[in-house]
Amino acid sequence: MSVTAMSQTVVCRYDVLLPERGVAALIGDVQIALFRTHDGSVFAIGNQDPFSGANVMSRGIVGSRGDVQTVASPMFKQVFDLRTGQCLDDPAVSLPVYPVEVVDGQVLVDLTGAVGRGRNPTP
Repeated sequence: MSVTAMSQTVVCRYDVLLPERGVAALIGDVQIALFRTHDGSVFAIGNQDPFSGANVMSRGIVGSRGDVQTVASPMFKQVFDLRTGQCLDDPAVSLPVYPVEVVDGQVLVDLTGAVGRGRNPTP
């Protein structure tokens, strides 16, 4: 899916993202978590853990389940698919996922192209 440059925000240089680590970024009033995986892919998800409400997903543990690249929340360890934001431990819960593009060494994120709005677990 291609995104227009007008809706993208330059967040950082690609080379400052360490493989298998996350970093938080604030775009306007939206907190996102950026991840660069071992294969060089970059993902952007909402930074707020839907189970605790804390903005900590960027500090999560990057891993995989089968061929699905994931991040585990540092709070209660629920695991989320980095591609879709879907919680693999509770399918009723998800994180927003934002389109990412790397252009000329810059990481661009499109907040208007968010997939899902994230869903909080039921109390």
